[in-house]
Order: sequence, then structure tokens, then C-alpha cells
Amino acid sequence: MKILHIISSGGMYGAEAVILNMSRTLNQNGHSSVLGVFSNSANPNLQLHQAATREGIESHLIPCSGQIDRTVIASIRKLVTGTEADIVHAHGYKADIYGYFALRKSGIPLVSTCHTWYDNDLTVTLYGAADRFVLRSYAAIVSVSDEVKQRLLKAGVREDRIHLIQNGIDLRPFNSAYPSLREDLVPSQQLVGLVGRLATEKGVDIFLRAASLVLLQLPSTKFVIIGEGPDRAQLESLIDELNIRDNVTMLGQRDDMPSVYASLNIMVSASRQEGLPMAILEGMASRRAMIATTVGDVPKVIHHGSTGVLVPPQDIDTLASEIVALLNDPEKQNQLGTSAKKLIEEKFSAERMTADYLHVYQEIASKKIAF
Repeated sequence: MKILHIISSGGMYGAEAVILNMSRTLNQNGHSSVLGVFSNSANPNLQLHQAATREGIESHLIPCSGQIDRTVIASIRKLVTGTEADIVHAHGYKADIYGYFALRKSGIPLVSTCHTWYDNDLTVTLYGAADRFVLRSYAAIVSVSDEVKQRLLKAGVREDRIHLIQNGIDLRPFNSAYPSLREDLVPSQQLVGLVGRLATEKGVDIFLRAASLVLLQLPSTKFVIIGEGPDRAQLESLIDELNIRDNVTMLGQRDDMPSVYASLNIMVSASRQEGLPMAILEGMASRRAMIATTVGDVPKVIHHGSTGVLVPPQDIDTLASEIVALLNDPEKQNQLGTSAKKLIEEKFSAERMTADYLHVYQEIASKKIAF
């Protein structure tokens, strides 16, 4: 079976990791996974295309000029024909909408994965509404969490076309990674990190405010933030406002994430809104002690006191106190990290995720579910 994945990528985040993990596993097991990555004129982020190409995964660029470019429709049709794709799998609202208009009369089954939605402003809200409208016509829609599934149902998507598949990861890179940040930043101090897009939903501001409280008790602690996004300038200002510049480093986006995870004592997810972030799964696979907010499907993988620590969203005081408690208890850090890694190995492998997706592909192919 040949699958064409289409995405407008903003960097190497959760959806991109899912696509790469699935593509590796599909290609290793007698199937074929091909990528179509939007090359947007305003923000031509080609990291996913480049990463796929380095790994020998076939990847094509789809030029897109401006917010609406009618040539994209023809480009997608040409790519589907040229790759002889059996299934087209879209990721994100832009790919969903263009995929719909390109293939609605083609007979090619369309699948979409809804990683999550963030209706933070009017523009994104409108795009999200348009996305959910076209998804009603898709052969299958994969939700990564119960929360996303409920939003799909509310938008009028048929329940029999929604499939809940939790993310999975390739475990191999996280088994023996070298802790590179220990040389660059913190040879001896304890290091607390947050990995995620610099945007409101990720709660990076909450993390920084909690860090300022932690430093009142443990002033030698170092904090790192890994990721890029629209809120970077605001967060830089907040660091200065809190007077914690000497203890916080903004690392931007990295291409050595296994080594980054391996460098951390504690990893924090302070999100206000989530599905099931890949960063949490990767951190757990790296045997990191995890503190996360009780949003989305996070409590399904972080079991409080067993595989990590859960805190309420936007609760700065509780987050700070839990960070302090873990920093003062290295034995607990090790216990949580060991249990977390065991859970990921058992339930969140790329092989399990890909098998679930293959079941969806085969079901819609056998039933000839298309437009």
C-alpha cells in the first residue's frame, strides 16, 4: 500500500515526528510512505522535507504562494498521480482543506489526523471551522485524544469515521543518547526543561513564573526552553521582568533532541491545552522525570506518583512546589523515569501506532470509502 502524507509544516513538532515515525515503519514493512510538504512563500519551513530526504524517505515540495493559491490544487493532483498513491493522508487544516478541493471527485480515499486545534485568535478559529467542515467528507479522521474526538463529533463528523489512535515513537534514538547540554550549559547543576512551541497554549509563561519561585529556594537550578514560535519576544521580556536571565536559556529549535532529553533532570509540560504531545512521550522514553498539567490525554500516560507528576493547568504555585520536591529527591526522579520508560516501551511504540493506522487504511480501501 502506498500512502502520501501531505502537510504544511511549521517546524519539527509533534505532527512531523508522527509522520517520520510512521514513514520509517511503513517503509520497513513492505509498504511505501511518501511526503508532500508545502513550501510556503511566507514561511518556507522545509525541516521535515530535509529530515525525510536525509533518511531516504521520498519527499516532494508543494509550492504555495500566499494564503490562497489555486495552483496548489493542481500540484496535489499531479503528485497523487505521479506517486500512484492509494491513500492520501493529510495533517493540519491547510493540508485538509487543499486536499479536499484537490481530490473530492478523484475517488482517492482521504485520511486526516487531527493532532489538535488551538482557537486562540479569529483567523485560526475561522481556519479551524473550515477544517472541521471539510473533514465531514473525509473517508477517515484520526483523533489523537478524546478531547479532539469530541470536537469532531460536535462539528458534525460521523462517529463511524473517527478513529482514536494515540501517538507512538521510535524508541531507538532515546536509548543511549549523550547528554550534550551538560557540556554546554550545566556541568553540575540540576537542569529543568520544557519542550514545545512558543505559543500561549503551551504555557511557557507559566513555566517561567514557576521557575522564578523555584529559584527563591534553589538558586543554582538551571532552566532551558526548547522550541520556537510566535510568543518568543514576549517570553524573552518576561524572563527579564522576572529577573531570571542568569538561570534560563532559550535554546530555540534543536536537531539533537535525544541528547537534549538526556541532559535534563526534570522535564515539564505546562500546557493550557493539549492532545497527547510527542515531547512528553519522547521525554518519558528518555527516562526523564516528568511534571505535566492535567490536560487532554496527558493523564492517560502520566499516572500521578508512578510515571510522573500531574498538576492543575495554570497553577504556578503547585508547579513550582512539585519541581522543588523532585529536585530535592534524586531517587524519586530515577523511579519516575524508569516507570515512564517502561510504559512507553509497552504501549507507545511507532510499531503499534503504525499498525493502528494500517488498519484504518485497509478498512477504507476495502470498503472503497472515498468522496
